[in-house]
Amino acid sequence: MLFNSYPFALAFLPIVVAGFFLVARWHRRAAAGWLVIASLVFYGWWSPAYIVMLLGSAVFNFTAGAALARSRSRALLALGIAGNLLLLGYYKYANFFLGTLNQVAGTHFPALAIVLPIGISFYTFTQIAYLVDAHRGLARDYDLVHYLLFVTYFPHLVAGPLLHHGQVMPQFDDPGTYRPQAANINLGLMLFATGLFKKVVLADRFALIATPVFDAAANGVPPTAASGWIGAIAYALQLYFDFSGYCDMALGLSWLFNVRLPLNFFSPYRARDMIDFWRRWHMTLSAFLRDYLYIPLGGNRHGRVRRYINLVVTMLLGGLWHGASWTFVAWGAMHGAYLCVNHAWRAFRRRTVSPPLPAVVGVTITLVCVIVAWVPFRARDLHSAGVILRGMAGMNGIGWDAWKSRLFPPVVLPTSAPDLSEGGWLMLGLAIVFLLPNIYQLAQRATLAPQVDPPRAPRAVRWLAFATGVLFFLALRAMSPSAPSPFLYFQF
Repeated sequence: MLFNSYPFALAFLPIVVAGFFLVARWHRRAAAGWLVIASLVFYGWWSPAYIVMLLGSAVFNFTAGAALARSRSRALLALGIAGNLLLLGYYKYANFFLGTLNQVAGTHFPALAIVLPIGISFYTFTQIAYLVDAHRGLARDYDLVHYLLFVTYFPHLVAGPLLHHGQVMPQFDDPGTYRPQAANINLGLMLFATGLFKKVVLADRFALIATPVFDAAANGVPPTAASGWIGAIAYALQLYFDFSGYCDMALGLSWLFNVRLPLNFFSPYRARDMIDFWRRWHMTLSAFLRDYLYIPLGGNRHGRVRRYINLVVTMLLGGLWHGASWTFVAWGAMHGAYLCVNHAWRAFRRRTVSPPLPAVVGVTITLVCVIVAWVPFRARDLHSAGVILRGMAGMNGIGWDAWKSRLFPPVVLPTSAPDLSEGGWLMLGLAIVFLLPNIYQLAQRATLAPQVDPPRAPRAVRWLAFATGVLFFLALRAMSPSAPSPFLYFQF
């Protein structure tokens, strides 16, 4: 089931929220069980067969975690991690390794008939972190129902954020979680409406601009510099609003149940360098890679060269986590190189006591590097990524006519979208990214308003309520009644 579908927004969600608080009036543990069942229905809407695998994974890790909390056995930890990685490896990487083996060794192994289960990377990594923490003595023996809810909780199940047990499990024990709270419901609806608007009104529009460029490159049609940059910028905005929209909706949905999820996205295109970018983009994945991969590899504790190696290895594996393709490995390698250069530049500045770059320069350089790296991330294969990158470098001509014809005359887009040119859409997207406060900053201002200036608080709340209603109405009008587009991170 998709957040941006009519069945979810108009039927599933109201029934689940109302049922949760009604059941909680009778028994809190039963209300948690209600959310587990609802989450399994949400997941099984796509493919009921994979509910068994999800439950099997959760029971396996709950049992292993309980044993690790008592024994701290390294062998048991290795067995638990291996079980998770084998499951993930089979479904996500088996055909990738077979294809690579066929290319390198000249073999002819047929591809396996495997369908990648949605969300398997997220719930697998979440549970690996739980096992490691259980081994470290940081996780206690939890209630099975609450653990199942931790793993299957539908707001985060299929595309994050990656959860740490300590962030949410105590909330399932809090009696306040099971009582409806108007402030949390208002905040949740605001976040959900904003995320839905970002997805169906903005992200899906930028897809109409980006997709033809990448499809043409995959079919051997090289772009000019103009077409290449237009396509790359459009995809950067598509991914930004798609993932930002999902993160807003996930946090908003969870607030409806009085459960606070960790922040996962905070205006990353405003980052002044690549280190700052990874503190803002997919923040929970960054924390996971840092805490469970980079630091165990040695982090920065064994000299500069070892630190750079650890950074590159971490980002290579982070790229491979996104998908079984060499394009994701290339994207991870690029970001690993970016981070090495960034750390080297910071070390140089400390040695020479040189001033930092002006903010606008740092943001511009970082954004250009990020957009360039998105090309292999989006491309069908490394060859088509190279085709687009060569075009962006001007090797197929500048294409001034394309700049004029694509950016300024109006184009007709599906649905009832405003009749804007591609340039109008791109400028609108960039203006939102760089000129407007993000939704978390707006929400914080509204939350703090009663403490700072009580007479103005009702007006701020009313304006936010009005804006929420407008965004939700516009999003509902733009939603596809038959085939809503999935979120990009569903494929990871």
